[in-house]
Amino acid sequence: MMTAQPRLGFIGLGAMGRPMALNLMKHGYQMGVYARQPQSAAPLIAAGAAVYKTPAELAAACEVVFTVVTASSDFEQVALDEYGIIHGARAGSVVVDMETISPLVVRRVAQALAARGIDMLDAPVSGGPMGAQSASLAIMVGGKPQVFERIKPLLECLGKTIVHMGDHGAGQVTKACNQLALSVTAQGAAEALALARRCGLDPARVHEVLMGGFAASRVLDLFGKRMVERRFGPGIDARFYHKDVAIALELAQDAGLPLPAAAIVKQQLNALMGAGEGTADFSVLIRVLERAAGTQA
Repeated sequence: MMTAQPRLGFIGLGAMGRPMALNLMKHGYQMGVYARQPQSAAPLIAAGAAVYKTPAELAAACEVVFTVVTASSDFEQVALDEYGIIHGARAGSVVVDMETISPLVVRRVAQALAARGIDMLDAPVSGGPMGAQSASLAIMVGGKPQVFERIKPLLECLGKTIVHMGDHGAGQVTKACNQLALSVTAQGAAEALALARRCGLDPARVHEVLMGGFAASRVLDLFGKRMVERRFGPGIDARFYHKDVAIALELAQDAGLPLPAAAIVKQQLNALMGAGEGTADFSVLIRVLERAAGTQA
């Protein structure tokens, strides 16, 4: 059984993971961290976190280990390789993966951990770095209901909307649906604003009007505004959406479901990645259209 104030571990201290770990510490939880890049752990160390040399050593000292890494292969590595979580975690402990990865990988890792008596939840999030900082994330969770209930008080330190979606992988399927809807909407925003500019209108004024009608959305508000203002610098990396749309298409293929809009967005993202813009904010998607039309600002 988990103690009333479990010791926590965190792996993945980037733009999302770092503020999430700090928010847990603000609620009084003891924190241990593992970071491949030591400098990323500095704010946590300053706040009192302990540092461990490997994921296995971290897991041995913790009852719950959170991960916010980048890709499916990264999660498999920190969970299952020779220095992975599986070799340190005790039976009854819980691994909570909060990155966006393949549901197939989630189920495979969950099965391997279960063989050692280790529980797991997949709990990807939506809300971006701002949501991580303000603890207002939407969290979609897959795994055993009883494990979800044990971990829910911790998730409530990180987000406002927390929903148990089903068994292992259900959280990741839900996140794939979220990213699919978001990406297709962003493509629509890019096309609308590119068309407005091509026709001689002021994209800022068009954006203002769109935000006052049925076309309004959080995606149009956030990414559309950045498209208008040409703010393509650091933000929410386009490469993450390239990965996420690929996951959605993989799920659709397995399910025998056509996703024509997703396929088009994936090609746009392929072009964006080919142009070396993967680390730009996702609003840079509009540049793919502008380059094709020869109208890039």
